[in-house]
Amino acid sequence: MVDRETLPYRDCVGVAVFNQQGEVFIGRRKADDNSDDTSEVDAPWQMPQGGIDKGEDPLKAALRELHEETNITSVSLLAEAPEWIYYDLPDEALGIALKGKYRGQRQRWFAFAFTGHESEINVTAPGGGKFPAEFDAWRWEKLGNTPDLIVAFKKQAYEKIVEAFRDIPERFI
Repeated sequence: MVDRETLPYRDCVGVAVFNQQGEVFIGRRKADDNSDDTSEVDAPWQMPQGGIDKGEDPLKAALRELHEETNITSVSLLAEAPEWIYYDLPDEALGIALKGKYRGQRQRWFAFAFTGHESEINVTAPGGGKFPAEFDAWRWEKLGNTPDLIVAFKKQAYEKIVEAFRDIPERFI
């Protein structure tokens, strides 16, 4: 058994992209090869996120991850969450998920306005297929609904994201 307390958090970024209606982009995670459950109801949805490379500025990491996961580059910065947001892996994933090296993630979250056309979004072949697909579908969703759509162990983190960016959807009304 891996001792949770001896493992660090992985530094990552998260990205909330808002459309002109004040809705946020979410992608449905591709089912693992070992999973036979690919139903839309049970498949986890989330906003784009990913690791910060050594020495990389978090804002640049957010823009890079957004492009690598969604193909989106047409954005304008709206806000940065005021603090790091953490989540811990569940016990059964400890020592396995995140290459077994981390207890969870410490995330810096950014909110962007999407300024492009939806035809720019391509989650199945981001970067023209240059990057591996992490999502198999996407949609716009109300920010306040996202904690109920995410995997259970990230729900508290998503509640903090909603709190950090709660005023943003109103800017579009």
